[in-house]
Amino acid sequence: MPRSTMPRSTALTLRFAQLFVGLFLYGASTALQVRAVVGVSSWTVLTEGLENVVPWSFGVITVVSSGVILLFWIPLRQKPGIGTLLNALAIGPSADLVLWLVPTPSELVGRILLFVAGLLLLALATAFYIGAGFGTGARDGLMVGLHERLGWPVWAARTAIEVSVVIVGWLLGGDVGAGTVIAAFAIGPMVQPLMPVFRRFPWSPERTARAAATGLEARPASATTVA
Repeated sequence: MPRSTMPRSTALTLRFAQLFVGLFLYGASTALQVRAVVGVSSWTVLTEGLENVVPWSFGVITVVSSGVILLFWIPLRQKPGIGTLLNALAIGPSADLVLWLVPTPSELVGRILLFVAGLLLLALATAFYIGAGFGTGARDGLMVGLHERLGWPVWAARTAIEVSVVIVGWLLGGDVGAGTVIAAFAIGPMVQPLMPVFRRFPWSPERTARAAATGLEARPASATTVA
């Protein structure tokens, strides 16, 4: 018998739920790292550096840099999806919420633990929302593009991007700390094993497409013939 498939509407709803949970966790992870005060993430270093050379606010630089980064998607043949847009709209508010809820620990040990939690959550959130199959954010799209088009392992693509961004941001005057260096080298190897895990849910695009194809192959041929 052919394997039963999940209704398309149910699968789509669950994919959107996965996307929004992943984006919320992504913003939360950013907030935890900021509250840890042991070094900001690589892209924040770059944004801080750009603040020193252009007369724009942090938010404006973030939006404009996302548009510039999308230009690099063209040679990598990446296509933006609804997840790309929602990435820009949802991560900021979730980060603001967690920043409001979570204070900076007074002790160094507490700040280190908060940074570790933020780093783990960032890897989880990245694989979570990308696995929903609605497209990546501008920055994560570079990682996916290098992986798919150039054959680089996910960890190598992510690490190369993180290190490059940190160097440029630091040269422009961005704030670099111990946490920045750790995140630049650790996040890639942390994301790679999680990516396939979050693409194996029953509602994942690959699973539903494969199940639908299996169902079509299992259907009996039509008995109708042409005279």
